[in-house]
Amino acid sequence: MRMAGWFFSKHLIPADYFLNNDLWTKHHLKAFAVDNGNNIMANILIVDDSVTDQKEIKKILEKNGHTVVTSDSGDEAIKLSKTEKPDLILMDVVMPGLNGFQATRQITKNPDTGHIPVILISSKNQETDRQWGMRQGARDYLVKPIADLQLIQTINGYLN
Repeated sequence: MRMAGWFFSKHLIPADYFLNNDLWTKHHLKAFAVDNGNNIMANILIVDDSVTDQKEIKKILEKNGHTVVTSDSGDEAIKLSKTEKPDLILMDVVMPGLNGFQATRQITKNPDTGHIPVILISSKNQETDRQWGMRQGARDYLVKPIADLQLIQTINGYLN
């Protein structure tokens, strides 16, 4: 059985409370949802021009209780980071137009979105790419293909 709620002042408040109470909504609380398996549930933006990779990552995240917003370009990711205010961004590096490095730099250097952790995900497995990504403001750099457990552990590490 899965029970979801919101942590507020060190107490788990049932999710039904927020659905039935006009005074409080999830938008009023700066808190993360938590399920009974102690997994943090967050809103995650996936940015990848490969629909196949998007769907694969989305399936893993949703299976672990996260909500997902997707984008297929760096330009759209910058806009969504401002409007959707995700808790974390998973960013592909190689994309047409604005690439992942450029989009990461714009997101992490903007005062409105700079607090959002960006994890770069790429098939590029060179140390120079990893270092360049970190210099752009990324918090981590994962190489495709990514094991489900590695992805979830990395994400949870930045949400805690």
